[in-house]
Amino acid sequence: MNPRYVVETTKSPDQAVADLEASVKQHGYGVLHVYDLKATLASKGFDLPNACHILEVCNPKQAVAVLTADMGMNIALPCRISVYQDGGKTLIGMARPSALLASLSQAEELKAIAEQVEKDTIAIIEAAK
Repeated sequence: MNPRYVVETTKSPDQAVADLEASVKQHGYGVLHVYDLKATLASKGFDLPNACHILEVCNPKQAVAVLTADMGMNIALPCRISVYQDGGKTLIGMARPSALLASLSQAEELKAIAEQVEKDTIAIIEAAK
């Protein structure tokens, strides 16, 4: 299985971000922060030719479960969902939580949590695309 989950949308990056933020909330998650990578790099004097927004999203219940099982997994939190342009297309993507956590831990309780978070975040993306 591909460790990335990426879908194409016909929406503009800004509309996709807005719809993604709404979908995150509808699925019981929260948006902690939205990075506008293009704007941030421009403020540092670098031109990124394509839009790139990174949303940090979290479900507090799942985060506590992960950190209770293995505090070291804080390096994998929060989940990130990106909205970006590439090749003239607007894409929404993420690293699959199951692949990310599997690369960092073999704990069975984390595997189950990662699979549920992955199912949730895919539903979030599908509803927003």
